[in-house]
Amino acid sequence: MDDLTVERVLRTVEVIPPGRVASYGQVGDVCGLGARQVGRIMSQWGSGVPWWRVTSADGDLPVPLVARARVRWDEEGIELKPNGRGCRMRRYRADHGQLSADAERVWADLPEHENPPEGADPPEQPAPAPAPDA
Repeated sequence: MDDLTVERVLRTVEVIPPGRVASYGQVGDVCGLGARQVGRIMSQWGSGVPWWRVTSADGDLPVPLVARARVRWDEEGIELKPNGRGCRMRRYRADHGQLSADAERVWADLPEHENPPEGADPPEQPAPAPAPDA
C-alpha cells in the first residue's frame, strides 16, 4: 500500500463529521479502493484518526473495539443498536456527496497518483490521431 493511498484514506476518515459514521465501503468508494483495503489501512495506520466513525456496512464494529468506540459514540450522540455491536447506519451514515466533497478538499495539497489505486477508474486517454491518407 503506497503512502499516498494511506494518506487519502486517513484524511477521508478525518472529515467524517462527529455523530456520523461511514462504512469501509463508503470510504473506499470515495478513495477509489475496496472495503477490505480500507480495513487494512485502518487496522495498521488508523489509530490517530476517528476510527470509531468507520464501521461495517451494517454499522457494526469488530467486537474488541466496541467498548472503546462506545465511549466516543456516547460523546457524539451515536446510539448503540440492540445487538450491542454497532449503530443504525440508516440513522447515522455520513452523507456520501458531502464526504466526497470534503475529501477532495483535504486532498488538495497531495500529489496526484501516478498509478491510480486498484479499483479506481483509469484516466481518460486521448482519442488516437486519424491515420494519414496513403
